[in-house]
Amino acid sequence: MKEKLKIGITQGDINSISYEVILKNLAIPEMYEPHAVVLYGSPKVAAYHKKNLDLNVPMNTVASAKDAAYGAVSVINCNDEEVKVDLGQATKTAGLAAFQALERACQDMKEGLIDVLVTGPINKSCIQSDVFKFPGHTEYLEQVFANGKPGLMLMVCDRMRVAVATGHIAVDQIASQLTQDLVMTKAKLLNDSLVYDFAIQKPRIAILALNPHAGDEGLIGKQEQEVLMPAIEALQNEGIYCYGPYPADGFFGSEQYTMFDGVLAMYHDQGLIPFKAMSEGRGVNFTTGLPIVRTSPAHGTAYGLVGQQKADEASFREAFYLAIDVYKNRERYEEMYRNPLRKQHIEQVGDLNDLPPVQED
Repeated sequence: MKEKLKIGITQGDINSISYEVILKNLAIPEMYEPHAVVLYGSPKVAAYHKKNLDLNVPMNTVASAKDAAYGAVSVINCNDEEVKVDLGQATKTAGLAAFQALERACQDMKEGLIDVLVTGPINKSCIQSDVFKFPGHTEYLEQVFANGKPGLMLMVCDRMRVAVATGHIAVDQIASQLTQDLVMTKAKLLNDSLVYDFAIQKPRIAILALNPHAGDEGLIGKQEQEVLMPAIEALQNEGIYCYGPYPADGFFGSEQYTMFDGVLAMYHDQGLIPFKAMSEGRGVNFTTGLPIVRTSPAHGTAYGLVGQQKADEASFREAFYLAIDVYKNRERYEEMYRNPLRKQHIEQVGDLNDLPPVQED
């Protein structure tokens, strides 16, 4: 098993809190030793933020990730030397700088020069261009590493793992895009990730309802009867331990999420509002379903906090550690299935039976 990893970090939006949360963590060598950190961005911009934050983070500028030393932080210059920092401002210059860093990191990942990728937050509007026409990191990475095959945005913290079926789309498009095939595809991706990335055998998955009160037998929506229940039955027939559909308010309000290894929400805010409320600033955005490991802090650019040294670096730290953990879990999984005798010793999780109903309002 590989003990020392090369961990790629993209600078994200140079006008945001991205450099602050990155540098606060990298100021503690014990956090990343014995691994090698490769920061994709700009030595000039990194130096500017280090001075502005009064942080001592030794960095070596290298031309290639091949030259990155273990137990140290290396920087690869991806931007023009004259790139301009405008703290707290949303600019196209910052968007281009973020994309250039992401593009170089992805190329190095394809070539096997780095093992995992941790991305700094971007401004989804500023980064748009003729070459980046995606709602966010997730969709871009799907295109680069999976030829557009859908992955899965999985939000992770110590209390729960929440995935979303429909992702970054407008609210008025959710119902029309929510199909049985989509729900089954996302549920299978979640199940596979819980096994492969988190080393959970026979994971238990909760499927949330789309409508209030799970549609009240069709009185306030039929998606539960026509889409979700058939999907759940089909998934169960394939041996996947999934249950629902559960009304979201009662599910989270009664803490029934504690009985499951993963939750599939139907749309972005349905899953992310309770997740962010309960993750207490330590949540991680993990893109699963891809052949590479990519994580990111579960927050945005937070322009309003820039320059005040008030940004909480905990989410980035958790993203850093999760990337390492997932990489090693995947290695263990591959090793286990290369050696069938080891598989016999894996502890199996029991079936989930007779779950109590969710308390409705």
